[in-house]
Amino acid sequence: MTEQKALSKSLRVAVLAAAASTGFAAQADEGMWMPSQLPGIAGQLRQAGFQGDPASLADLTRPPMSAVVSLGGCTASFVSPRGLVVTNHHCAMGAIQLNSTPQNNLIANGFNAATQAQEVSAGPAARVFVTTAFERITDRILADARGKTGRAYYDVVDAASKAVVAECEQEAGYRCSVANMYYGTDFYLVRQLELKDIRLVYAPPEAIGNYGDEIDNFMWPRHSGDFAFYRAYVGKDGKPAAFSADNVPYQPPAYLTVSTDPVAEGDFAMLAGYPGTTYRHRMAMEFADQVQAGLPWRVDVLGALIGTIESASAASQDAQVRYASQLAGLKNGLKRAQGELDGLRRSEAVRVRREDEAAMLAWLARQPDAAATRADIEAAQALIAQSHASRERDQLFGLMRSQTQLLKSAYQLQRLAAERGKPDPQRERGYQQRDEALIEGALKQVQRRYDPMVEKALLAELLRRYRALPANQRIAEVDAVFGRDAAATQAALDTLYAQTRLGEEAERLRLLAAAPADVAAAADPLLRAAAQLLPAVLREEDADKARGGDLLRLRPAYMRALIGYRQSQGRAVYPDANSTLRVSYGKVSALEPRDGVHYVPLTTVAGILEKHTGQAPFDAPAPLREAIAKGDFGSTADPVLKTQTVDFMTNLDTTGGNSGSPVLDARGRLIGLNFDSNWEAVSASWMYDPRYKRAIHVDVRYLRWLLAKVYPAPHLLREMNLPAE
Repeated sequence: MTEQKALSKSLRVAVLAAAASTGFAAQADEGMWMPSQLPGIAGQLRQAGFQGDPASLADLTRPPMSAVVSLGGCTASFVSPRGLVVTNHHCAMGAIQLNSTPQNNLIANGFNAATQAQEVSAGPAARVFVTTAFERITDRILADARGKTGRAYYDVVDAASKAVVAECEQEAGYRCSVANMYYGTDFYLVRQLELKDIRLVYAPPEAIGNYGDEIDNFMWPRHSGDFAFYRAYVGKDGKPAAFSADNVPYQPPAYLTVSTDPVAEGDFAMLAGYPGTTYRHRMAMEFADQVQAGLPWRVDVLGALIGTIESASAASQDAQVRYASQLAGLKNGLKRAQGELDGLRRSEAVRVRREDEAAMLAWLARQPDAAATRADIEAAQALIAQSHASRERDQLFGLMRSQTQLLKSAYQLQRLAAERGKPDPQRERGYQQRDEALIEGALKQVQRRYDPMVEKALLAELLRRYRALPANQRIAEVDAVFGRDAAATQAALDTLYAQTRLGEEAERLRLLAAAPADVAAAADPLLRAAAQLLPAVLREEDADKARGGDLLRLRPAYMRALIGYRQSQGRAVYPDANSTLRVSYGKVSALEPRDGVHYVPLTTVAGILEKHTGQAPFDAPAPLREAIAKGDFGSTADPVLKTQTVDFMTNLDTTGGNSGSPVLDARGRLIGLNFDSNWEAVSASWMYDPRYKRAIHVDVRYLRWLLAKVYPAPHLLREMNLPAE
């Protein structure tokens, strides 16, 4: 029996109702809601304090939703009619690092373009995506999937998705995608304007933008000015275009008004953004595996990669600059993984999820077609268990490509050459014609993020771990390229990197433009290595797609049962986050993480001086310290605290990808930028615990004060219609 027939009509109706809207109460302020769901919770929004029209939030062409954009991993928002975009400093770190040199280190010194002519490119791969449409297309995607299994199921869903995307992208300038909601239950077409000329406008020094670095990361109290400004440009015809001196600022459909009012505990707050991935609707066995195996392994590997980069770049300031962005990302990932592990244990997530699942299955047993539904659930569980057998090997193999620059480039060139021999609809996602501009952008900036000694050290560490796996997990192609022992590996790496020319931008771009046969026959040793590794990647992909097809077919049975059960209890029903636009709401909130500990929800500049040691990461710049001592806070001073605020805390439901998300007040005005979560709530990607879940934001009053008094940018304040005081 196929999964579409396995559940009763009542459950299928429940899922469709959940996708459209929900009138059920959420647990506390839990929920990453699709904008289309917000009219269904209008009463809850108004009760929480929202003063606008909840129905307007479902319209992506109207403010404030039309002002919220994706950077492809972070969130940002327009704050002026001339394409000015505000996001986090750490989201702009790649652009800051790209434009830095040991002689002009923007990471350390900051950047302030006094005029538009002085704004610098954020890089050829930088993008701003403006969502213009979000349409449910489930019937079209699954039309040919019924009755199929495994790879066949995957292929028809993939083909239908590509066809929809190709149709959507017939109008130039748009990037489209198909979003999978409720694990294969529902599908949506997302249409986004793709702005390609993005320029860095303003960034404070890292000692402000990342004050406290990893010591303070995920910790409260925070004192970080984690913000930066971009500007989006288009061609003179108003359409998206690659970087050109002739381009003009983009005129967005809407921009956010920056609030000048104070922020206080208990105030309503709402956040709109593009959260990456959550796993709250996963099975209990997946929760257990994450705590017992997945996260401990991740903590170990990320720690090793961080140590490797730091050791290999210790003697070279140039290498340290080149790897600053990658290292920051790894450190954030490590601390997040450790916090997630600690949080899941603290909240007893495995026990809670098992008990909830057991209750759901007991409820399911009383529903029509329960036996067939349970059979699909058990089949999905068997597939998930099967995937765990080779997980460490597969992840290490993936890290060899994702955490390198030259080897990744060699693989991209070989894979693109292989895919170019197919009709475009049959090409692998990420290697279609629509993707070639992004690949080119990535290839253009490789040498600014690469050092041969560091890359060889990273590969040596990953290969050391790979060789420690059981013999039956070895990959013949990896052994052939890199050798079967440490000595052979080091010799292979030395040879590959001594003789390759892929460190030269001109050579990479020449190969990008070359005929597929010429790339396949190229003599460059790193390209040859990538060609040898390609069959292993394809085998792994084939196995993943076959298993993925069956999970796409089977998981909806679990999701429909879970949704039906939770709706019967009046509990929240929203899809797990998947990088699509979501909204959460709550209040500016204090926190009591442990017995006898109470955290107030706002910090002030006094804390910057209290933490200041004169050594990184607590080396507050002299202009900042002098301005604090002067005490001239003007209109940005808090009327109650009588000083300048820095960061504030809410109980908003956030996760990775929400970095840079605008935090709005009850009238939809910008009051903060999300940049972090507290340590106790890092595990919220798996489990929302209202006792601990808090989100941390830069107070826009601190941003305004820095622009007015410390590292002045009065032109930006004027552009945002703010007082320059």
